[in-house]
Amino acid sequence: MEITATLVKELRERSGAGMMECKKALTENKGDIDAAAEWLRKQGLAKADKKASRVAAEGRIASAASGDTAVLVEINSETDFVAKDENFAGFAAAVAEAALASGAGDVEALKAAKLASGKTVEEARAELIAKVGENVQVRRMVRAGGSGNQVAAYIHGGRIGVLVETKGGSADFARGVAMHVAAMNPPYNKAADVPAEFVAKEKEIELARMTEKDRAKPAEILEKIIGGKVAKIINENTLYGQPYVLNTEQTVEAAAKAAGADVLGFQRLVVGEGIEKVVEDYAAEVAKAMKV
Repeated sequence: MEITATLVKELRERSGAGMMECKKALTENKGDIDAAAEWLRKQGLAKADKKASRVAAEGRIASAASGDTAVLVEINSETDFVAKDENFAGFAAAVAEAALASGAGDVEALKAAKLASGKTVEEARAELIAKVGENVQVRRMVRAGGSGNQVAAYIHGGRIGVLVETKGGSADFARGVAMHVAAMNPPYNKAADVPAEFVAKEKEIELARMTEKDRAKPAEILEKIIGGKVAKIINENTLYGQPYVLNTEQTVEAAAKAAGADVLGFQRLVVGEGIEKVVEDYAAEVAKAMKV
């Protein structure tokens, strides 16, 4: 069977292996992509440590909850293809359960936690690397609850995860707020949580935007004008000040009051945030590999 550039590219995206490795795998297995993928997996045991240097900026967020406690974990892979693989998804779910059950407070402690299978998270991670042929990292975890309050976990598309803790109110309301945080990504919870430096900077900016005529107004009027503009900015940047996504006729603060709840805080994880991704030109890389 002819080893085409398209076939090499497909195996590259499926396995995460290098172009030359994919070409060799296909050659060794007479163009059978399934056999070539299996051949690469078998080679993966010897190469698992080398994969640790490759950028893993894709992946998924998984959650686990019990009673008044919930956790989120971020598990990274190199490609979105692997992130959607059932083995990867199963590993992520198992790690979330281990994070909840073990009480681990950080990733390092989580790596030593036992999964239901009896293996540690780190042992299972190494096995998954060999199976999927990509670097896999347990990057982050967050925990909320444990104080008898309402806790909700929400995952959107496997890529955005939110934990919300509320005092009072219903489970449905807490989940609704978690959905809002996923969609709107407010930097702060309430106006009181906004740093003084942020407020001072916004006042400085608003003053600079004003005309000479406005700046010549009496100090108390000037302060009132700037204060109104800054208050609007604070509302835009706080959960409580934003229009509630499930009922845009009211703010989240008003919705919380109506539900008899107080939002104590929230945590939000997005897959790959803060990781510099390497953009690859697969077409050029395949063409180059085929000429070697």
